[in-house]
Amino acid sequence: MIRLLNLILNEQMKMYGRVRTWILAILLVLIVVTSAILSHSNHRAADDDWKKRAADTIQHNQTELASSDLPEKFKQQMREESALQQYMLDHNYPPTDNTLWSGTLSAAGLILLVTLFTVIIAGDVVAGEFTWGTIKLLLIRPASRSKILLSKYLSTLIFALTLLVLLFLSALVVNGVLYGFDAISLPHLTVDKQAQVHEKNMLLYVFATYGLKLVELVMIVTLAFMISTVFRSASLAIGLSIFIMFAGQSLTYLFLQYTWGKYFLFANTDLTPYLEGQPLAEGMSLGFSITMLLVYFIVFNALSWEIFRRRDVAA
Repeated sequence: MIRLLNLILNEQMKMYGRVRTWILAILLVLIVVTSAILSHSNHRAADDDWKKRAADTIQHNQTELASSDLPEKFKQQMREESALQQYMLDHNYPPTDNTLWSGTLSAAGLILLVTLFTVIIAGDVVAGEFTWGTIKLLLIRPASRSKILLSKYLSTLIFALTLLVLLFLSALVVNGVLYGFDAISLPHLTVDKQAQVHEKNMLLYVFATYGLKLVELVMIVTLAFMISTVFRSASLAIGLSIFIMFAGQSLTYLFLQYTWGKYFLFANTDLTPYLEGQPLAEGMSLGFSITMLLVYFIVFNALSWEIFRRRDVAA
């Protein structure tokens, strides 16, 4: 255990000893700050107009429900929207738009950058040892190949988690400065099919959003790590990992046209739709996606271990 911890510490020192790592971290913060400032510059000033808009929405929905022959789906949406607006009026809960929470949730979209930056590190963490010829020096240590590979994988995940925490904290702070921290106590409101409104902890909802995005991050990084063990060229491993990352996301909706598309890795990596009860395709559920991700996770790591264990370093 101590030997594994020492290997992880050594990998962390190598990661953070490179200028590239710090450039990626600083770039992430700059992008978060810039996107928050641009979003704030376009937002509508927050005032009590939201109450009038809420009342108008309720009145409009009631009129439509009473006079229009709308499909039941749209009627249900109107009932839920009216119930939500009325609840906000009764409890004096302003919309979370243009608050630190909306900005922090919007920043969750930047987890794609965290994934990209981590893929760059993951694609190099094993293949880079062959590129620079340091793999032989690494393998003469008393640690087994399994521990060496595990230390590299865990170090990559630690780096990904560090970037994710950095993203969340920078987004929370910069949006708090821009919009104020007055709305920090606002709850997250949900409406069930009976048009009953429920209060949930906003911070826990934000954590859940980021946490589900973390699952996607781990899977893509694990894929990139496996690719890094296959190729001796770091540049090839990084390039291929990035290509698969973006191509996979683009192909998801194309493949979902077929019944077998739900088994595609990238159709299951984003779990956030399940927060709103909206799976990507029929037959998919949170349990199904988790099962598929576990299968892919085991296969990727098994391949990484087997390839690295059998890799000939004499060449």
